[in-house]
Amino acid sequence: GRQSQDLWDTVQNTLHVGQLAFNAPDVVHSFGRLGYLIPLLPLHIPKIMAYHREPTPNRIQWGYRLARRNTLVFTGCSDYITAEIQPHAPAFTVYNGVPLALYDFQEDVSSEAPLVFLGRVEYMKGIDVALETALESGRRLIIAGNVPEDGEREAYFQNHVKPHVDGHQIQYIGPVDDKQKNELLGRAAALLMPSRYPEAFGLVIAEAMACGTPSIGLPSGAVSEVIDHGETGFVEESVDGFVEAVQRVNQIDRRKCRRQCERWFSDEALVENYVQLYSAHVDGAAVQAT
Repeated sequence: GRQSQDLWDTVQNTLHVGQLAFNAPDVVHSFGRLGYLIPLLPLHIPKIMAYHREPTPNRIQWGYRLARRNTLVFTGCSDYITAEIQPHAPAFTVYNGVPLALYDFQEDVSSEAPLVFLGRVEYMKGIDVALETALESGRRLIIAGNVPEDGEREAYFQNHVKPHVDGHQIQYIGPVDDKQKNELLGRAAALLMPSRYPEAFGLVIAEAMACGTPSIGLPSGAVSEVIDHGETGFVEESVDGFVEAVQRVNQIDRRKCRRQCERWFSDEALVENYVQLYSAHVDGAAVQAT
């Protein structure tokens, strides 16, 4: 079932996962809904529930009790998410991983390299901050991403974003695929990440780092975890801070951005951390976050 809010699809998915009880694997790792694990929770099969969004505490408490407190652990895709789980159950951080093969490291960019905004083009993602930063700093800005197709947010784009798009200093290029994203981020001076939404991780920051590109972000959710302030970018709280950071962005070592991505936010790092967790959980040993 593809609709997680549909009752029949939820029942189908729960029954499908429940079949594992008859041929138990070494470990069950769920990236779906905790409810799908209901048939397995009371069984002595090691289970890991991964969260890539804000968790619901009462569901975590309920699931952990049903699992008899010793066969279920949780992961968060950032310390920000993990901290919301830990008061209720064992939880460990495993950062999201960028597939490094998709992103080419660019050690140098032009002195006239543009700033880039990549994401949903709406107020909650801070597009207004990105525009003000570009206009006040006199830098070019390339905006990539989709405009949400609902009345209010589409009207915001038409009234507050589109009037600034002149095709020269401010460009809007629409949604991009992986190849276009690699080229866009690789030739950028910096990624602007002024999201007001409490980001569970902020994958686009890691994608920029894979290209060697620093980011400038608001301290929302996990953004200040993914950006190492002063080392792989800057975390600022105002447009003035963003403008000042733009002036200093050439001080960031693009090689360090790539190295940090390889170490913490790559597909290889993700796999290694999960495998360690599987091994510790299956063996019943004390599980430690990495």
